[in-house]
Amino acid sequence: MTVSSQGRLGDALVLGLGRTGESVARYLASLMPERVSSVTLYGGASSAPGEKTRELEALGVTVVCGTDEVSGSFDLAVASPGIPDTSDFFLSAASCAAEVVGEPELAWRESPERWVAITGTNGKTTTTSLATHLLREGGLAAESVGNIGLPPTDAISRREPGSWFVAELSSFQLATTRLFHPRVAVLLNVTPDHLEWHHTMEAYAAAKERALANLAPGELAVVSVDDAWCRGVAERAERRGIVVCRLSVAGEPDSADAAFLRGDALVVRRGGVEQELARTSELKIFGRHNAENALAAATVALELGVDAADVSRGLASFSPIEHRIEPAGEVGGVRFVNDSKATNVDSVEKALTAFDAGTVVLMLGGHDKGTELGTLADSVRGRCRVAVCFGEAGERIARALEAEPSDLVVVRAPHLREAFSAAVAQARPGETVLLSPACSSFDEFANMAERGRLFKDLVRGLAAEGE
Repeated sequence: MTVSSQGRLGDALVLGLGRTGESVARYLASLMPERVSSVTLYGGASSAPGEKTRELEALGVTVVCGTDEVSGSFDLAVASPGIPDTSDFFLSAASCAAEVVGEPELAWRESPERWVAITGTNGKTTTTSLATHLLREGGLAAESVGNIGLPPTDAISRREPGSWFVAELSSFQLATTRLFHPRVAVLLNVTPDHLEWHHTMEAYAAAKERALANLAPGELAVVSVDDAWCRGVAERAERRGIVVCRLSVAGEPDSADAAFLRGDALVVRRGGVEQELARTSELKIFGRHNAENALAAATVALELGVDAADVSRGLASFSPIEHRIEPAGEVGGVRFVNDSKATNVDSVEKALTAFDAGTVVLMLGGHDKGTELGTLADSVRGRCRVAVCFGEAGERIARALEAEPSDLVVVRAPHLREAFSAAVAQARPGETVLLSPACSSFDEFANMAERGRLFKDLVRGLAAEGE
């Protein structure tokens, strides 16, 4: 086990009673009394006592529910990622604490060696999973942590010497980092998302850029140059002396360090020396955006010492992750694909490139984040034969799709079950029914995973009916 070299943390405050808050509280409680004097958890205004709070109190944690007003004096506060740093809850805690950080920052301080940071609006989970897979393929111990589902504070106590933490980091998590210093940082893309949290694109992009904030001259950042926000990050990083591997699936960067497609070949160039690692036809993950994810993960693995032959083998053996362009079966000649993780416009636009134009029956809808829909509508009209719009955002999406004349068939449905039935009724043999909603799931489901599992259950039920 890796033992922290950090000193006393004193009186600790935890904000939030979700998975992250619980993980942090349990971890800090395990350090009492040697390094932590006390642990107090504020659940927030909507929280209420229950089994979880009783379990935490049994560990010595003081739990306060039903309020956003924090009182007391604390040496350190750890905020859950769903709490905006401009919220009254966060600001109340900040007025009572010497410092407020996020959970990845705390975990890094406790166990700072061998971290990889991966962020971007889309592609984080696939790239994180694939990078971990490639490191293991090369014989290195590695674990995926962070926004991918495992809080790093849960993994610290079992971390083996020499192992790597490959951390998927959201803008929420990065916004509260200060000292966090990964060995390699990856920025895949920056497109509009979570503006209700960050308020402006500038603030959102700045949070993403924090993944690179503490890299030293000579250390590596893998940064896409296919969007303007990322190009700016790459240029600023290079001015600081950071080695930037320019990532692109739109062209071939002329820099000494680059990762790109040459035809259908995945090529990584380091110090002017090129290695062709695989063909896109050899990958089990589809679409140009997944080629970009594969290039980023491969660059990380090569940088950390994995042999090119092991990288090539790992790229070919990696399977799609759940809810991300995940094959869900075939019934009556119609393929079904679960892309429930596509919760924003850019993600759907990229997903559609994985399928032949005119062969997709697309299921769109869910919780309405108020996103501008012009580019999505253009993409759907250009690549889909049918769009089934459902949920809270369904009507607004349907109107956007119908705003210009096209051959696209637009169908409305109230909820996902009815949308699935409508999609099945419209689909023809040889086509694909794709759940790629462009919305979060909170109007109907607890999370996008629950939505994706229901979709897969419906496919299995349809298959059973035909037996």
